[in-house]
Amino acid sequence: MRGQGHAPLPSPFDLLVGSILAMADTQQVDEGAGAKQTARAERRAARLAKEIDAFAGAHGGAEGQVAYIGQRGARIVLVGEDGVWGDLVAPTYDIAEKAVQQAGITVHEAFDGEFAGKVKTGPYEWTRMAGIQVGGKRTP
Repeated sequence: MRGQGHAPLPSPFDLLVGSILAMADTQQVDEGAGAKQTARAERRAARLAKEIDAFAGAHGGAEGQVAYIGQRGARIVLVGEDGVWGDLVAPTYDIAEKAVQQAGITVHEAFDGEFAGKVKTGPYEWTRMAGIQVGGKRTP
């Protein structure tokens, strides 16, 4: 004891046992939360795969590319066989990869070359993107 009115210092053994017990309780809670997160991620990947399948069905097939977009997750860019393109956003890169794998589409490492050449752009894309910068009409 250090002095009157002060509690004795805990023994190192008490600290270790208390810490281990606290960690064990935390891990059990985390494992349950982890299982829920895994199930939620699987459901999200399955929903995205259905959307990819619907796009591919409407456009004679599809190919894609997954790009990391920071905290927002990952962007799945889809290009149909008819040249129409679209995209989906997944909350994580892993979920995006699972979704394209479940959909069974061809996935490209980068959006360039022959893959990018399949995209057909129309007046909307020109006025909304580069068209504004090269004197195109501004759309509301």
